[in-house]
Formats: sequence, C-alpha cells, structure tokens
Amino acid sequence: MICFSVRAKVGLAAFAHAPSRDLASPGWGRPQVTRRVAPNTPSQIVNAVSYLRSDDNHDNPNDIFAGHFLDLFALPAVAQNRRQNAFGTRSQTGRHLSYQRSKRQVNPNTSLIKIDGVDNTEAANFYLGKKVAFVYRAKREVRGSNIRVIWGKVTRPHGNSGVVRAQFRHNLPPKSFGATVRVMLYPSNI
Repeated sequence: MICFSVRAKVGLAAFAHAPSRDLASPGWGRPQVTRRVAPNTPSQIVNAVSYLRSDDNHDNPNDIFAGHFLDLFALPAVAQNRRQNAFGTRSQTGRHLSYQRSKRQVNPNTSLIKIDGVDNTEAANFYLGKKVAFVYRAKREVRGSNIRVIWGKVTRPHGNSGVVRAQFRHNLPPKSFGATVRVMLYPSNI
C-alpha cells in the first residue's frame, strides 16, 4: 500500500499548475464533516490522511490534492442500526432474504432473515425465539392508521453466515424480499 500512496502523489503532480493560495485555504473543496476511516484501511493510508488533514500549512499543493484523493478511503460516521426508545435499545434491523427453498421447491411458511452485524452461527443463536416484525404501509386506513405489522419469531439458524429462519403468523409477501424487518430483543433469556 505504500506504493499506492506514492503513486497517488505522482499522479496528482498534474494538478500542480493550480494556484496554491486557493488550495491552501482551510476547508477548500471539501465539507467539514466528521469522518471515520473504514475498518479495513491499511495503517499507512490512515497516517497519510491524518497528516494531510492537519492544520499545518502545506507548501506543496500536491499534498492538498492527495488529501482530497485519500478522502476516498474515509467513510461518513456510521450510525448504529439498532432502534432506540426511552428504555434503550429494543430492536435490531435485518433483511428478508427469501423463503426457505431448495433448487425447485419453495417453502413460503419459513423466511430467511439476515440480521445486521450477525456473521456466524454462534451470534445467530442469541436471536433464537426473538420476535420479528415486518412493518409496511397499506393503502387503506384501518382504525386510523395505514401502517400494518406481520409478526413472527426466529426459529433456528440457517447456514454458517448468521442467517436465521423465521416463521410469521401470515407468510411474508414476496414483495418484501430485500425489505427491512425489525428483530426485537425480547423475549430475553439473559
């Protein structure tokens, strides 16, 4: 990765004709946003970004352009996907992947749910028995609201990648494939 950062500086030498006073002004060209470096970014790039973002006056305009270039490796601060209320965290988001199925046969009374932040079977076992809610909007209002919920529960893990199986009171519609579901953190057995 050291070669990559050197190559980035060499490639940015073409921008040296730009006036350096405009480039050296603080905050030029990029919004002042709190950023976090991606977790898999090598330490050389992290150190280069922190050096180039420092408030010191850089004599070389290529340094400033390199700082903009290295911002590609920085991500906006990631918000937690857990829903908060007055009592603290009560649910975790997930995605409805599909129904349980084989090559040709589909079993629509069991849905596959990928829970955010769950990557293995051991972590998925924590969610066994937890309630799952698929919240959607309908066209017609019933009792003053057009928001409806289909409730279900996590029954068992599915595979080794943190996917779980869930059964709902009414089978989820196929149009919910890829939609967000809420995995409640109750009933708790802790």
